[in-house]
Amino acid sequence: MTVIAQGIDMVDCSRLREVITRHGRRFLERVFTPLELDYCQGRKREIEHLAGRFAAKEAVLKLLGTGWGKGICWTDIEIRNAPSGKPQVRLSGRCRQIADQLGLANILISISHIETHAIASAIGCTGTPMVK
Repeated sequence: MTVIAQGIDMVDCSRLREVITRHGRRFLERVFTPLELDYCQGRKREIEHLAGRFAAKEAVLKLLGTGWGKGICWTDIEIRNAPSGKPQVRLSGRCRQIADQLGLANILISISHIETHAIASAIGCTGTPMVK
């Protein structure tokens, strides 16, 4: 396995809470997939979990080197959990195309959060294929 790129991001949980309060369901459905919402909503620390997934999406965009443009949608990046609980990245749409062009076979993701902040680190590698 060879590391091709990496990205990291941190999210302020209170800021995300304010955005959700202001824009509600419309924001949530634009940014998160139904699977991500099912995982996060109703959890004891829901905002922290949403912030962790938001940070993970931003970290993945940083490793792709794209930012939010050029036909990329928030939901092109989905953060899932393996049966063990380990977070995994599933790409689709434009993000999948960019990852293929870069030769990325896998994105390793790590997410951590506390009451005030969430952070995620993403490492793009060759090797074992990504979650499809």
